[in-house]
Amino acid sequence: MSGARLMVWDDDACWRVHDATLAVLEETGVEVREARARELLAGAGARLDGTRVRIPAALVDQALQTAPRRFSLKSRPEVPGSGHARRGEPAPLEVADGGTYFGTGSDCVYVCDPDSGERRQATTADVEGMAALCEQLPHIDFVMSMGLPSDAAAATGDLAQFAAMLAGTRKPLLTTAHDGASLRRMQAMAGLAGEARSFGCYAMPNPPLVHSAEALDKLLACAELGIPLIYAPAPAAGTTAPASLAATVVVGNAETLSGLVVHQLAAPGAPFVYGVGCGAFDMRTAVDVYGAPEHFLGNAAATDLARLYGLPSFAYAAVADAKLLDEQWAAEAAITTVLGALSRATLLHDVGYLESGLQSSYETIVLGDELVGYARALLAEVAVDADALALDEIAAVGPGGSHLGRAYTRHHHRESWRPGLFDRAAYDRWRASGATTLKERVRRRTEELRAGPRSYALEDAVRDRLAAQVSASGRDDGSEERT
Repeated sequence: MSGARLMVWDDDACWRVHDATLAVLEETGVEVREARARELLAGAGARLDGTRVRIPAALVDQALQTAPRRFSLKSRPEVPGSGHARRGEPAPLEVADGGTYFGTGSDCVYVCDPDSGERRQATTADVEGMAALCEQLPHIDFVMSMGLPSDAAAATGDLAQFAAMLAGTRKPLLTTAHDGASLRRMQAMAGLAGEARSFGCYAMPNPPLVHSAEALDKLLACAELGIPLIYAPAPAAGTTAPASLAATVVVGNAETLSGLVVHQLAAPGAPFVYGVGCGAFDMRTAVDVYGAPEHFLGNAAATDLARLYGLPSFAYAAVADAKLLDEQWAAEAAITTVLGALSRATLLHDVGYLESGLQSSYETIVLGDELVGYARALLAEVAVDADALALDEIAAVGPGGSHLGRAYTRHHHRESWRPGLFDRAAYDRWRASGATTLKERVRRRTEELRAGPRSYALEDAVRDRLAAQVSASGRDDGSEERT
């Protein structure tokens, strides 16, 4: 392709990492702490030693062959009777290697209060409010919760969170879930809101090389229900993986590929996204940081593996370790947005994160949207066809001439990215317009978006039916215990 790209490993290096991963799966194996998953693996020829499972290369090859290379993640239509003028529906996400989409992140414990600026625990109102904000931002393609609601009952918090996202946006959702039973109810809730196929589930193995019963319950439910699964590892160099980027990627690759094997054995052809994760643990602060160059170097290398396999991928963009929207956040988020975009991963998430993933913010989502717009411009194809080379135009103007008044310029200058928050004016014009800082402009834009009328809202009857689903789940006796 004729476009910018960050590539860490060529195909030869990727195959070496793949072979190393197969050796880990065949010789060391993985812990599989769910009985149904072990049964599937044993029936397909894996070797079991209690909960330790050693997976032959043939099973990995088979899973890579049956996993789909593309699928659609739908948006939801405007619900009739909502009182809002019908608009064009957001386009579905065509999830495949080669396309790149951006979205927010999930389950932050804290939020920066948009009115007081204080750090506090997130609520369901924040989840809905940030989803509604994302609905209005042009470069946010999918939505995650950005908050772990402290005001929801623990047993049904995932469903309350999901209902809040459905109420805030029509854009496709990526969600976490307690278990397979929650996913079944979420599918029904998404159907009530207009489209059952409008969400995917994000689940994680436990590094190093452990698939918990909880993660596998969700994995198997996704396979059964046809819900797209993102299976994302999180090994960190020096703690849950060896202190080497390559070895850390091997551990994460082993976790992801062994999860893929179980997933495809349960339902060949079920939609699956290759999760990227390569933690960079800071030994001085004991924090698994987000903004470290090693984190993004490892993520880009793992994305190269996903591309070798032909699978859509899930990585990071616009994240920071800063504790508030300050100069550090702006610097870290700008760098990580560009690095994430240039990796060409399919789904780039966590836009707007602060505090190494512990805190979210309305304002950082708004500034993150601006950064994504900039990064998207870097992904444009740089064509070399006759129109782009413009030889006739060069000849028509000739040496010493000007292209300013030309029709070619009037047409093509519109293709350039135009910022909405960054200031490019001359100094005197900037002074005359108020001499505002970027932070002031972000705050003002965020206030405008929050104060204005919602561009989307569910009708009250649908909200009531979603609330009933959450309440009904709270009255359930609970799911069957798995061993």
